[in-house]
Amino acid sequence: MSSSPSLSVAPMMDWTDRHCRVFHRLLAPHARLYTEMVHAQAVIHGDRERLLGFDPVEHPVALQLGGSDPAHLAEATRIGADWGYDEINLNVGCPSDRVQAGRFGACLMKEPALVADAVAAMIAAAPAGVPVTVKCRLGVDEMEDYDVFRAFVDSVAAAGCTHFVVHARKAWLQGLSPKENREIPPLRYDWVYRLKCERSDLRVEINGGLATVTDVQDVLGQVDGVMIGRAAYHEPYRLHLMDRALFEPALPPRGREELLVAMRPYVEGCLSRGVALKHQSRHWLGLFHGQPGGRIFRQVLSEGAPRPGADWSVVERALEATRTG
Repeated sequence: MSSSPSLSVAPMMDWTDRHCRVFHRLLAPHARLYTEMVHAQAVIHGDRERLLGFDPVEHPVALQLGGSDPAHLAEATRIGADWGYDEINLNVGCPSDRVQAGRFGACLMKEPALVADAVAAMIAAAPAGVPVTVKCRLGVDEMEDYDVFRAFVDSVAAAGCTHFVVHARKAWLQGLSPKENREIPPLRYDWVYRLKCERSDLRVEINGGLATVTDVQDVLGQVDGVMIGRAAYHEPYRLHLMDRALFEPALPPRGREELLVAMRPYVEGCLSRGVALKHQSRHWLGLFHGQPGGRIFRQVLSEGAPRPGADWSVVERALEATRTG
């Protein structure tokens, strides 16, 4: 077992953009952050500043790639490393229809040899010190056999990958929406624990259903790390509590208002470059979830941030609402 358990925030489409990641870095100074999934072809041919740009404060930050063509993934890996990413991660877990139509994401669990070829090409393209990792599921559709899951991991590990993030559910490629695929297939932590036990040389992180400090602490005795997804986004203060409990338990957690006020220099810098407040503030809406004034905080931000010329004064009004709510 690794002596240094890790905490990371999952790649989430339409959510974990650069503004979200800066906020999450403030909440969790020790966590590894992930971009939204970016298709390899977009990295090669698209607007790289928009797709790949990030603030230096985000380190350590990983670029998650989608795709199945080894040559394209290798080129995207080189580009991502040149942009300064600390890790390149291959998505083998997303079950959306759009992803399946492009032959990437979770459907690749049915093609372990192709995933192994892609990973080998990515590793060959990555400079020393930039690991290539894989985020996968337990299986898809009718795959209900632990040995099949382990054989998938073994095939990819033989190509050189030593770090797996496992969403501890399988995915149904037909009949369930991406949201349902995060909730309906049962969690099987025992499969992930068994994988770590049987393949102790691999770094194995677990994802899925972890929402509290206790949840995180309970599983870390069995695996090397935890990845938090929607709990970190919908109730971001939980991420701060997890980071404190794991890495600085002697320190009391910072207050919600203190954390948000610490975002002001970044926010005002973005405003000065023409980035509207609404693109930043949408990631903070759950910060006061369950707290007195939390609903009015969300309402003030939701109504005020989209208005032309919205600035930090909107945030001040939202915080004032929490004090009087």
